[in-house]
Amino acid sequence: MGRFHLRKYCYLVLWAALLAAVAGVWFFGREPAPQESGPSPTPRASPAPAGEEETLVGVWVPYFSLHTAEHTQQAFAENFQTIAQTAQEKGMNALFVHVRPFCDALYPSALYPWSHILTGTQGQDPGFDPLQFMIDTAHSLGLEFHAWLNPLRVKTAETPAALADNNPYTLLAGEYPQYFMEWEGGVYLNPAYPAVRAMIADGAAEIVENYDVDGIHFDDYFYPAQDASLDSAAYSAYTQSVEEPLSLLAWRTANINAMVAQVYESIKAVDENAAFGISPQGNIQNDENMGADVATWAAVPGYVDYLAPQLYYSFENQALPYQQALEEWVALPRHPGLKLYAGLALYKAGTDADGGTWLSRDDIIALQAEAALQSGCQGVLLYSWEAFNSQQAAKELENAVALLGQY
Repeated sequence: MGRFHLRKYCYLVLWAALLAAVAGVWFFGREPAPQESGPSPTPRASPAPAGEEETLVGVWVPYFSLHTAEHTQQAFAENFQTIAQTAQEKGMNALFVHVRPFCDALYPSALYPWSHILTGTQGQDPGFDPLQFMIDTAHSLGLEFHAWLNPLRVKTAETPAALADNNPYTLLAGEYPQYFMEWEGGVYLNPAYPAVRAMIADGAAEIVENYDVDGIHFDDYFYPAQDASLDSAAYSAYTQSVEEPLSLLAWRTANINAMVAQVYESIKAVDENAAFGISPQGNIQNDENMGADVATWAAVPGYVDYLAPQLYYSFENQALPYQQALEEWVALPRHPGLKLYAGLALYKAGTDADGGTWLSRDDIIALQAEAALQSGCQGVLLYSWEAFNSQQAAKELENAVALLGQY
C-alpha cells in the first residue's frame, strides 16, 4: 500500500506544496475562495454487493478508551486486545476507533503529530505503530476497522496546552491565523480555506493509502458554534469578493459540503472500496444549524457512503422521542448507494438521563435496534466502548446482543 509513502516529505515542504496548489484561487491564503450554493461532486457508482450484506453491528471506541496509565507498547496492546476481543464476544462486527481526535495521529503521519494519548506528550514517538496493531488485531478477530477522525478540532480546554512543533497550528497560526477558529478555549481548523480542506482530505487519503482500513469515519464535530464571531474575518472577506453573497449559515454549509466532497473524492481515488461515512447529531434541524447538510449528503452521490445519526434519545424523550427521530432520518431521500446506520446511546442505559426514562426497562437499546433494522437501516452503532464495562448498562447490552444476533 505504499507504506509511509508521504513520510519522505518534511512538514514545511508539504505545507508549502499545499499552499502553492491553491494559490490561484486563494490569493496565497489571504482570503477564502468564493463559494457557490454548494459543490457538485462527481457521481460515482457504488460497487454492487456480492449477495446480501451482513448487518453492521459496531461500537465506537473513543480516544479516552485508548489511554493507559503506563505509556508503553505492552499496555496499549493489552488494552486494545481486551477491547477487540470483548467486542467480538458481544457480537460486534465493526470497530470505529479514534485515530485523530485533535489534529494529531495515532500513527506515523506526514501531516499530523503523534497524539498525546500515546505518551502524554503530543509529538512524541511511542516507538511502535498503534494503528497497524489495532487493524491487525481487529481483522484477526473478523472485525472491520474504521478510522475515526475529527476533521476540524485542534485542541480544547481539556487537552494538554502544549502542542507539538509540527502541529499545523504551531506551524501556521503565526502567518495564517485565519486558518483557525477559537471558541471557548478550543481551537478549530477553518474549512473556508482551500488549503485547510486539502490538508484534511490528504490526511484521510494518507490513512487509506498506508493502511488496510475498512473506512474513514467522521463524527458530528464541524463548526463548534453558530456564533458569527467564530469566523467573522473569513466571512467578511468572502462577502466582499462576490456580488450576491450567501448568508453566513449557507456559506458555512457550502464550506463543509466542499470539505466532505473533497474527503470522499480523495479516499475513493486511493481505494474505491474504502467506506467514508459521517455520524451527525440525531436532530436534523440542529445539524442544519451547524452547517451539516445531512439531506444533501444522503441524497446526492459523492459525499458519503453511509450516515450514522446519533439517535441518543429515549422513546419518551420530551424534546425528540427516539421513534420520531428515527422516522425523520428514514424519510430522507437517499441515493441508491447510501446506507443508514442508527447510532444508539448505550451510555445512557440504566441512568437518569432524559428525565429518568432510561430507568423504566432494561431492553430499550434492543427495542431501538429492532425498530431501526425493521425500518430499513442497514446496521447499528453503540456509543461507546466505555459502556461495555458499565454495570448499569450490562443488562441492556445483554438484551441488545441477543436481539442483534437474530439479524
